[in-house]
Amino acid sequence: MTQPQIAFLGTGLMGGPMAANLLKAGFSVTAWNRTAAKAQALGPLGARAAASPGAAAADADIVITMVSDGPAAADLLFSQGVADTMKRGAVLVDMSSIKPAEARDHAERLRARGLDHLDAPVSGGTRGAEAASLAIMAGGDADVFERLLPVLSAMGRPVRVGPHGAGQLSKLTNQAIVAATIGIVAEAMLFAGKGGADPAAIRAALKGGFADSIVLQQHGERMTTGNFAPGAASRTQLKDIENVLSEAQSLGLALPLVEHMRSRYARFIDELDGAGKDHSGIYLELLDLNGMA
Repeated sequence: MTQPQIAFLGTGLMGGPMAANLLKAGFSVTAWNRTAAKAQALGPLGARAAASPGAAAADADIVITMVSDGPAAADLLFSQGVADTMKRGAVLVDMSSIKPAEARDHAERLRARGLDHLDAPVSGGTRGAEAASLAIMAGGDADVFERLLPVLSAMGRPVRVGPHGAGQLSKLTNQAIVAATIGIVAEAMLFAGKGGADPAAIRAALKGGFADSIVLQQHGERMTTGNFAPGAASRTQLKDIENVLSEAQSLGLALPLVEHMRSRYARFIDELDGAGKDHSGIYLELLDLNGMA
């Protein structure tokens, strides 16, 4: 596919820089966002802002959605006219984080309309979105994935992980690892600092070792500098954790570490007003558990 017309629906914290990278790569993009100013902000890069999601999708070869959850994605597709206005043979790429069953349902309903589908959620936060270095986990037909590689590669590192729904399963796997890792990094940073060591020096010492990770380096720094401006909001982390547990229940599995982090994020959000803070803000919940300001 050469120079496809792209509609990008959802140009917020993550979608905005992702759409910007498509424009920088030379793709033609029509943008829509519920808050119109966020789509209009892409104008200087060459994007056209659409008045409605259906209008944005009407002439597109590829429609990319980046919204909060499964119900929001379904609403865009099947209530706000996107699926009805897309031209036959176009591809819907849902880069939102939703349940695997929701992705499979969307794929089936779109196929009945003569439309292709990929579920392609991402990991990497706002830094990855801005740097076009996102991990992109795609589920869907191999030939569709291959056709869309140039588009996906403009936003990060795409890998096809299986059929429809597999991209979302991969994202949930990612979120389970991230949630548990953030929890232990918070404990390690508090432990180190309380014991009299320099947490920044410890992070440097651990680089390249078995304990090293992006979570340790990026979120460990956030924790010890008090920077909890949202790269990925705690409310979103909790939503993803609950989706992990829902999928695990359907598979007959118990995931005790994920259960533990669900309880902690729920407490952080419900009792400590943490919903809009970065998910590294679980460090604040840990401080509260220890009676520390």
